[in-house]
Amino acid sequence: MKARRKFYLYLIITIAFIYISLLTILYCSESADSNAMIRTFGDAFWYSLVTLTTVGYGDLVPVTPLGHTVGMIFLLLSAGIMVTMLGAAVSFITSEGLPLLMLSLQRHKNWYYFADCEAESDALAANIYREDPDALIIYGEKRGSQSESPGYPCIYLSASPAKLVAKKKNIGTNCKIFLMRENDIGINRRTNNLHELLVEVYARTTNGQEKLSENMNFFHSYECCARQYWRSKPLCSHEHTIVLIGFGKYGNSILERAILSNIISVDQHVAYHIFGDAREFLAIHYRLGEVFSLNKESKTGDSLIFHEEAWEDNHAILEQADRIIICEDEEQIGWGIFWTLKKYYRVFGRVDLRSSWRVPEISCFGTNEDIYTPQQIIRTELNQAAIMINDIFRKSVSYPTCTWEELDDLHRQSKIVAADHLLTKTRILLGDESITELTASAVKKAYDRYSKAKEQEDTREMYRKLDHMRGWRFYTYYNWSYGPIRDDIARQHPMLRPYEELTSEQKQERDAAWELMGTIYAELE
Repeated sequence: MKARRKFYLYLIITIAFIYISLLTILYCSESADSNAMIRTFGDAFWYSLVTLTTVGYGDLVPVTPLGHTVGMIFLLLSAGIMVTMLGAAVSFITSEGLPLLMLSLQRHKNWYYFADCEAESDALAANIYREDPDALIIYGEKRGSQSESPGYPCIYLSASPAKLVAKKKNIGTNCKIFLMRENDIGINRRTNNLHELLVEVYARTTNGQEKLSENMNFFHSYECCARQYWRSKPLCSHEHTIVLIGFGKYGNSILERAILSNIISVDQHVAYHIFGDAREFLAIHYRLGEVFSLNKESKTGDSLIFHEEAWEDNHAILEQADRIIICEDEEQIGWGIFWTLKKYYRVFGRVDLRSSWRVPEISCFGTNEDIYTPQQIIRTELNQAAIMINDIFRKSVSYPTCTWEELDDLHRQSKIVAADHLLTKTRILLGDESITELTASAVKKAYDRYSKAKEQEDTREMYRKLDHMRGWRFYTYYNWSYGPIRDDIARQHPMLRPYEELTSEQKQERDAAWELMGTIYAELE
C-alpha cells in the first residue's frame, strides 16, 4: 500500500512538472513576439485550460512556431484527457466508487449488511426496512439478472465488512452484519476476523451453538420455524393425535418444541406419530421413555410413536389425526405429499404445510416472511420474556448469578422454554387458545385469575403438577436423571421423579413459575 501511494505521488509530481514546463515554453516563445496575443504567464495558463477542456473560445491563439508546437501538444492531450475523464466517470459509476460515495452521505442511518442477496436475505431485509424506515440495506454481492428489484432502497457493494465498518466511522448506530447462508461463517472469506469488529454479527448455522464470541450470534432457521409454529398454531385441548410427516431438521425441531412446550393439562394424552428416520434422535435423547410412552399409545399420558413404515400405508392414523404437520426439509417433497393427501386420502383434521411462501386457502407455516424477521433473528423481542425471567431470578437471590449473555446454552434454553410456556399458562388461565402473543394486559388478566384460583387446594395442586411436568420433560430431553442433590456435571436433579414423590417443599417450588406472571406483566409494560 505504501509503495502504491509513493508511485502515485511521483506520477503527480512528474505530470505537474511537464505541464509547468510547457506553460513556461509557451509564455517565453509568445511574449518575445510583438504580434503575439499571449503576453503573460496567466494568458498561457488560460489558453492551456481552454484547449485541454476542448472549449476553444479562440480569444487567445499562439503565433510562433514553438507556440504552435506547444498548442498541438495541448490539443492532443485534450483528447486523451476527455477519454480518460469519460472512462473514469464510467468506472466510478459501475464500480465501488458511487456506492461508497452514497455510503459516505448516509452514515447517520442504521446500516444492515447482508453477505448475499438470496430469498432469505431479501425477506429479512424487507422486514427490517418495514420496522426501521431509517435502515440502509447493503448487499455484499450483485442481485441475479433474473431477480426482481426489491421494494426498499439498497446498495450493492462488493466490499468486506471491515471496510464498511471503517466507512461508518462510528457515526450513529453500529452496523449489523448478517450471514444468511447456512454455515457461511466458515466458508465466506469476508467473514475473516469478524470477531475483531465492533459490530453485531448474526450467522445462520446448523449446529446447536448460539454464540461464538461476544459479538457473534448464531441462529437456526429450524428452531425459528418450530417456535413460530407452536406460538401461532398452539396445541388445542381437543387434539389427541398429531402426525408429523418428515423428520429431518425441521421435523426434529418441531417435535423438540412440542416436547418442551406442549403441556396444557395434567390429564392430556397426546400421541405424536412421527414418520421419518428417528434413529439418531432416539439415540441422542435416550431418556425420553421416562416421561413418554414410546411406540405405544397411552391413554394417561403423551406418547411418541416412531414409524419405520411409509406414511402412505397408515390410512387409519391419517384419518383419525387431529392435525397433520408436513415438515419435510425439501419443500417440493412436502408439496408433493400435501397434494397426494388432498387427492387420495380422507383427512378430517387440519393439515399444516411448511412452505417458504404463502398460498391462499392453504395452512402454511415457516414462510420466509414469518421466519426471517428481526424478532426471530436478532431476538430482542422473541427472548424478551426469557431475559426478564433471568433478571428477576438474579434480583431474588443473594448469591452471584449469570447475566443473560453469560448463561450457557442449557440454562439459556431453560429460560426460553419457561418463557414460551408463560404463553401457554396465559392461554390455560384465560381459557383462550387463540392467544399467540405475550402481552402485558393478557398476562395481568391471567395472573389475576391465578391469584383467585390458587386459593382452592386442588386447583393449586393441578397448577403445580402442570409446571412439574414441564420441568421434568425439559431435563429429561437433555438426558438428566434423578439424583438426591442437583449436580450439573452428572446431570442429576432431585425434582426428576413423579409429582406424588416430591416433598411438600419441592411441590411449593413449582408455585414460582406461576407467581412469576405477577412480575412479568409489569416488566412487559
